Amino acid sequence: MSKRLFRNIFTAVVILVSSAAFSVTETKTSTWQEEFDIAGCNMVNTGRNQYFIMEPGFQLVLEEEDTKLHITVLDETKTIDGVVTRVIEEKEWENGKLFEISRNYFAMCEKTKDIFYFGEDVDYYEKGKVVKHDGAWLAGVDGNRAGLIMPGTPKLDMKYYQEIAPGVAMDRAEIVSLDETCKTPAGTFSKCLKIKEGTSLNIVETEYKYYAPGIGLVADEDLRLIKHGFIKD
Repeated sequence: MSKRLFRNIFTAVVILVSSAAFSVTETKTSTWQEEFDIAGCNMVNTGRNQYFIMEPGFQLVLEEEDTKLHITVLDETKTIDGVVTRVIEEKEWENGKLFEISRNYFAMCEKTKDIFYFGEDVDYYEKGKVVKHDGAWLAGVDGNRAGLIMPGTPKLDMKYYQEIAPGVAMDRAEIVSLDETCKTPAGTFSKCLKIKEGTSLNIVETEYKYYAPGIGLVADEDLRLIKHGFIKD
């Protein structure tokens, strides 16, 4: 997923003061789902649920003052861990310069409409050249497993892993609201899903994302939806 999450870091003082308390809470109250019945699903690579679209040509454009993000469903598939997944590309620019391109791999359980995340290939750029691939992972490699990116039937307080790649990517999500109103340059959306995202690799890093019905991601921290829809080739 977008590496914006890993740039939202608390100050060192907060981390030092809070880390012990967070560790105790994590041990006692953690109920994060990390087992999913993927084998029992008929997985499809085209379709949508209420908050996530994976139909080729669909694109979201989000912007803030110095950052631009394009999320595009490509007319491409890739087989990962025995599942034919849909490729969704994220391109991010910072201060007008290309910063990151990631190719993310998703498939949907036809019956439940749960959408699962099978990994990503990541390129980071400096001065137009690829400099690293931090955060890349694939299900079925080195013990990695697919996570849940968007439930077909979201429920308040659901807590689940989005990525299960120990030591590399362990993003997880908690649904904190089902009825948010989101104002963006692309319009005002009601009944939005609010998700708190974090990682078990550093439990003091968090961010909030908002998803509108029939559209998908409309806000990611300071990023706001500028436009959405199907693009022409």
